[in-house]
Amino acid sequence: MSESHVAIQLPEGSWWDWDVVEWNAGRLRLGAGHDISYAHHLELVFADPVLVRCPSSFQDPVFRGPTPDEMRLVADQVGEMPAVICAFEADAGGPDRAVCLIAAGQLDVVQGTVFRYGREPAVGERLAPWVQPPKD
Repeated sequence: MSESHVAIQLPEGSWWDWDVVEWNAGRLRLGAGHDISYAHHLELVFADPVLVRCPSSFQDPVFRGPTPDEMRLVADQVGEMPAVICAFEADAGGPDRAVCLIAAGQLDVVQGTVFRYGREPAVGERLAPWVQPPKD
């Protein structure tokens, strides 16, 4: 996805349940589905994340373009304007919706089944990073 300071458009589907699947210096991967207990079917993969304000799990996010104040916050904290700024509000369990902000070098929206337990994936399926494939 090219430079994006507008609301993310998700593909059709039930993307109610979300969590952080992977987070390291080079990548933030959010997984989503209607129930992510056993698998998720959508990932937002942020390459080179430079600012992340997001709970580790949340539900029912509403994506929107970043506000001018959020853009200034990113520029002030990062020193430059990254290619992707993702803003959204989500239910994180508290009385108010969590206001979330992610700034990164790139965003890829990836669809496909990612299992969260040990099993042999079929063609086009994957295992979550923390899952070990079954031993023979």
